Amino acid sequence: MLEECADIAASLTEAAKAINSPRSLDETLDAIVHAAQQTVPGFEYVGISVAHSTGEIETRAGTGQLVWELDDIQYKLGEGPCFEAIADEAVLLLEDARTETRWPRYLPKAREKGLRAQMGLRLYTEDGTLGGLNFYSTRSPGIDPDAVQLGELFAAHAAIALGRARHAHQLNESVASRQAIGTAVGIIMERYQITEDRAFQFLVRASNTSNVKLRTIAQEVVDTTNERIASAPTGA
Repeated sequence: MLEECADIAASLTEAAKAINSPRSLDETLDAIVHAAQQTVPGFEYVGISVAHSTGEIETRAGTGQLVWELDDIQYKLGEGPCFEAIADEAVLLLEDARTETRWPRYLPKAREKGLRAQMGLRLYTEDGTLGGLNFYSTRSPGIDPDAVQLGELFAAHAAIALGRARHAHQLNESVASRQAIGTAVGIIMERYQITEDRAFQFLVRASNTSNVKLRTIAQEVVDTTNERIASAPTGA
């Protein structure tokens, strides 16, 4: 028993190291699914989904194409272990797809793709739900209780790493947005010989009229200007 606990602790320690190294959001997501695949026994496929404030759930990383296919079915139907783990339950188990009676719309499609067992875990912190960690097996039915315990412990580490990476990503996006808008305002001021306030309002109107985010409009102004400068003939 002590040896088993030591093995679990060692596995989690290695997994925590793998997912907490400084990296981008996409790299963190990819590290999480591969570390989960290596840490939690009994599942060949692991995916991670991110919950957006709009209510949309988006699969961001997976260890195989089957992850995207089964995730997509669940999110379109609004049922399934992974969808409901994020929405209602912290942990949902599907131990045998052949005999399971829940999720009557999802299961026929999942069986066609070879699903035998599945586990959905919610990823959350004190700030709320971040998304879900999705485990799939096509080899055999049944889920080892130790795999469930290990999966829950891993999910706690993954949620912390994901929360940290999302926060850093949002900060970087905010900085990049302010830089793009500031540069675009300067370009418009120079081009039309208008004040800073009028230049900013020019961008806001363009954003509202086209229903495109302000940062995107600003970046297009910057990119177009850079392209024009780059393509301009140079002096002899």
